Amino acid sequence: MINILNNFWVLFAAALVFMMTISVGFLEIGELGTKLYRSLYKTILITGISFIVMAFIGFNTAFAPTIYGIIGNPFYAQGSFMSVLASPTAVFTTEWWSTTSQYFGTGLLSITYFMFETAFASVTLAVVSVVILRKVKMSAFAIFSIVYFIVIYNLPAAWIWNPTGWLYLLGMRDFAGGLVVHGAAGFAGIAILLRIRQEEKKKNLAESPQETFHINYGFLALAILLLMLGWLGFNPGSVLAFNYDTLIVVMTTFTAAFAGMISTLVAGFIINKDKGGVLQATNGILMGLIIITPLAGFVSPLSAFALGIIGGPLFVSAEVYFSKIKSISDPIGLLPGHLTGGLFGVVMIAFFTQHSYAVLSGNSVLPSGFLFGGGLAAAHTLGIETLGIVVVAVTVFSLSYATIFLISKAMHGILEDYGRSNSADHPFMTVQSSSEVGSKK
Repeated sequence: MINILNNFWVLFAAALVFMMTISVGFLEIGELGTKLYRSLYKTILITGISFIVMAFIGFNTAFAPTIYGIIGNPFYAQGSFMSVLASPTAVFTTEWWSTTSQYFGTGLLSITYFMFETAFASVTLAVVSVVILRKVKMSAFAIFSIVYFIVIYNLPAAWIWNPTGWLYLLGMRDFAGGLVVHGAAGFAGIAILLRIRQEEKKKNLAESPQETFHINYGFLALAILLLMLGWLGFNPGSVLAFNYDTLIVVMTTFTAAFAGMISTLVAGFIINKDKGGVLQATNGILMGLIIITPLAGFVSPLSAFALGIIGGPLFVSAEVYFSKIKSISDPIGLLPGHLTGGLFGVVMIAFFTQHSYAVLSGNSVLPSGFLFGGGLAAAHTLGIETLGIVVVAVTVFSLSYATIFLISKAMHGILEDYGRSNSADHPFMTVQSSSEVGSKK
């Protein structure tokens, strides 16, 4: 049965999440300077490609009924543009199969669910894209994005978010994308960074050219504002309904965010003697949001506060570690922020989950975690979540590397011409002061 209120809320949430993709461009400009206007073009391009590719095939391969739990049926008529051409009213009057009472029970139209999940696909690639900056040819990345929206992003989504996916059926849960979005984006980014480094070595570069920070506080403040608003759609929207639990998820999301901000500022001062500022406050908010994403619907606001507090020293320590690796350039913080925070949040499902909160979000399969008396059941959850991390890591890295390698061979390299390094859009810098978090169900 179609629920009008739920449809309105999820469509609104989708709009907020779509906003996050271009907000990543603002974040890059805020940290690296207004000369990096290519970031805005890149994120606009990602938004458009995601919509078209997901409409024709990507949405189905992720969210249609799966074939043996592995990949969604690409020919499932209800979810494709072809069905609109055959029956123009069907997609606007038919309840999407996974939101019927047999599964999620939230009564969403096909078009509503399509918009929401496409927005997630879009922003996930935007997170991956922070590693390409001025280095990778835009045409090469555009080709990569097509493959990404057909299979690379879609396999983890089909396994974990699709109610017929094999990991979902085993009991794995990832509320809004600690692994499907943040962790998987990190693994895809590592694959691209590896190929970048291989090509740089062929150019006899001993170290990967680094970016220097040219902080634009206006763009940075705009970016974090838009990303926080986007997360209002990201986590609470993942309830796929407007109900009591939606409000709880609002509380857990923003409690973790601002606890993360405070703990990052404190940890930065203790570890690095950093006196703080807009940049570090932004990093703290984002780290808190990333960590809470996979378990926002499974925990109490008090647990969200604790997770946010842990996030500060976790980010600062990871930032120090990754900034020492000069063979890569990751100034917006894909690895210390998204990868580290996302995977940490997924593992914490086995520790902080409270069954009563999980039931409210429609995840009654989850037992309470170790910290709330989960015992052997919590150990089982930890095993399943760990299995999911390993499988997604191997799959996403392998597919991403194979894709970017083939593109590199076909295009005689993916790197921009270093000879243009003095132009406004391709200036390579030689100093990297630290790695910062960029943004993401």
